[in-house]
Amino acid sequence: MNLLQTNFQTDKPVALVTGSGAPRVGQVIARHLASLGCRLALHAYQSVNEAKLCADEIAKEFQTEVIVTQGSLEESGVAESIVNDVARHFGRIDILVNSAAIWHPTRLEEVTEEELLRYYQINTLSCWMAARAAGLIMTKQEAGGCIVNISDWATVRPYLDHAAYFPSKGGVDAMTHSLAVELGHRNPNIRVNGIKPGPVLLAKEVDKEQQEKIAQSTLVKRIGTAEHIAHAVQFLCENTFVNGSFITVDGGRSIFAPDGLQVGMNTG
Repeated sequence: MNLLQTNFQTDKPVALVTGSGAPRVGQVIARHLASLGCRLALHAYQSVNEAKLCADEIAKEFQTEVIVTQGSLEESGVAESIVNDVARHFGRIDILVNSAAIWHPTRLEEVTEEELLRYYQINTLSCWMAARAAGLIMTKQEAGGCIVNISDWATVRPYLDHAAYFPSKGGVDAMTHSLAVELGHRNPNIRVNGIKPGPVLLAKEVDKEQQEKIAQSTLVKRIGTAEHIAHAVQFLCENTFVNGSFITVDGGRSIFAPDGLQVGMNTG
């Protein structure tokens, strides 16, 4: 057994990754967990066909069982249902990665109550419901389990035109700490942590000039990859002394102020 398998006392831990149907960060996380020996549950809503193709590829490449779950996390009860379906199919659930989220710019003046509610439903409430459902299953497992919530580096440094998005991700931060306490109290082998990604896997519509500006806004002067996030998930699954914490994977963006004010300043 490798370290991840040893932590869960099984040579085939079960991992569910929400928002892993399309070829984005969630799918890369899922593929990485399969490479570590996990049985896998992908989740998709509209990208079910992509998820099925990916499931076949992963099953063949890593010789592991992969299933596809489907449902809109905007609908009440779906997040819990997906978790419970996965646990029934495999008989257990060891890892939950809450990766599903929506994100798009909207000017403050144009944000509606409906949009706010949609952000909270998908980015916050469904994450909480899935984590609770998985966590309560994990309380009955001697080895417990690991929950990883994907937040955002900029919840404490929000930028313009995302006044609906950032509150929903800030809720993920508070939720992660609260559930770490609640579930750890019930089974000390359950850990709830989070990751705060920076600029990784940019959208296709971001042109080269904007990509370069974004790269220069980091200390490492480059855009990150989905693999950087997947590696952080691996760390949180393997390190059993990390609980209620966040890893910021942003190339130093959250501590860097690339505003040019340091140029020519007398620091003596």
